[in-house]
Amino acid sequence: MSNSNSKAVVPGGVDEYISDCPDVIQTKLREIRSAIREVAPDAIETVSYFGIPGYSYAGYDYNGMFAWFSYKTPYIRLHVRPPVAKDHAAELKGCKISTGIIIFPEKHDISPELIQKLVTASLSVMKTGSTS
Repeated sequence: MSNSNSKAVVPGGVDEYISDCPDVIQTKLREIRSAIREVAPDAIETVSYFGIPGYSYAGYDYNGMFAWFSYKTPYIRLHVRPPVAKDHAAELKGCKISTGIIIFPEKHDISPELIQKLVTASLSVMKTGSTS
């Protein structure tokens, strides 16, 4: 019998998610994906929860999910654990931020280094409960 508090994280589906997006957005999503994989190369890559690509390590709360990305015209979104978005607000000028979502206008360049920094902070929150 499985634990009712968590669902199995099923790998896969990210290529299909990206290929369903417009060509110009596919390139940006692949860059975000690559930046996340640089930080967490052995994380499970899945499309789960909200039907968007996400990254997980077993053994942590929320099924070990620590980063997601998504696209909905006209925005590319990076979903991270709170309080990462608010902690990095000064670096996110021109973006909308909420508790756990950073919303990039699709026409703007998105720095892979910034994605890596945000994902690293999200991993830290998951593993230790803090961004430092």
